[in-house]
Amino acid sequence: MHSVKNRALVALAVVAVVVAACGSSSSSTDWKTATTAGSGGVDAVCAAGKVEGTLNLIATPPDWANYGQMITDFTAKYGIKVVSDQPDASSQVEIDTAKQLAGTGRQPDIFDLGGVVALAHLDMYAAYQPATWKDIPASNKEATGLWINNYAGFESIGYDAALGDISKVSDLADPKYKGKVALNGDPLKASAGFNGVVMAALANGGSADNIQPGIDFMKKLSDSGNLIPVDPAPATIASGQTPIVIDWTYNNGAQIATMAKQGVTWKVVVPSDAAPVAAFYNEAISKDAAHPAAARCWVEYVYSDAGQNTWLKGFAMPVRLTAMTTAGTIDKAALAAVNPPAAAPVMLTSAQTDAAKALVTAGWTFITIK
Repeated sequence: MHSVKNRALVALAVVAVVVAACGSSSSSTDWKTATTAGSGGVDAVCAAGKVEGTLNLIATPPDWANYGQMITDFTAKYGIKVVSDQPDASSQVEIDTAKQLAGTGRQPDIFDLGGVVALAHLDMYAAYQPATWKDIPASNKEATGLWINNYAGFESIGYDAALGDISKVSDLADPKYKGKVALNGDPLKASAGFNGVVMAALANGGSADNIQPGIDFMKKLSDSGNLIPVDPAPATIASGQTPIVIDWTYNNGAQIATMAKQGVTWKVVVPSDAAPVAAFYNEAISKDAAHPAAARCWVEYVYSDAGQNTWLKGFAMPVRLTAMTTAGTIDKAALAAVNPPAAAPVMLTSAQTDAAKALVTAGWTFITIK
């Protein structure tokens, strides 16, 4: 592997060749501080990324929102190797790992974070605006590009059809489901787990401004033995250890085909006794990125039509959905497969998230999910 110094020298040399051919002046671009692709456009930043040769990702499991396909297609298009470490890590672990590995060359170049964690670490991101920046609503991005919403899901219940029909959050309290209910991630650390509590709150008289009923319901499930301290995964679902999973639609949806191969009929439902709960994850470039051009190339791809449709094929709603629908570039078959709820989803504001986080921090003392 080249040293950092050698990689930088090679990068400058190759970018200079590209610039000479294109008549651009981006050979002097410092990609670590670049806030756009500049006059050379996406081709220039991705050419520089190819010279760097590698992109470090973290917490990007292949069956999460179609990350596996995203990574495969990105490498095929730009010739940049993707190293995806700790695929099942939580958002907080992403941040912790970046701090632990800072300056080693193994630190994450890109973060994919839930809102609670993303907003707490703005000093760790590099501002960047991809070519499709204008298509992204102002409410879905930090004004300078420190973070950008990338995809959203709806909180759902996935379950083994052999258990019978489950259509409501309240069904999970049935004694027959003792030892069978799993929440994807500790709500103190993971967005999927946190929003599972929000969903439970809405089903039990709470609101976006008061999620205490959700904490109380989860405690009830824990005290009865229905909620177990296991972070679900395809292996735990296939083995029957976690036959009921509270998680995003894109994660539960991805298990339909996977479980079918295991002889399990996996069903996914957005509960009828709660308003649909949705939340975006957030893309951010690490300001300590070892591969800054590759990181920016990745962001360009993620927010391109191809990248956004890849999320959609993974049952996730891309942030540019409205713009792409208007332009006629959305994958209509993939959108139909997602079949999003007709009702407007509840999406917590930053203030509501902060208030809810305080309640969870104080009240989530009855079970540790790991």
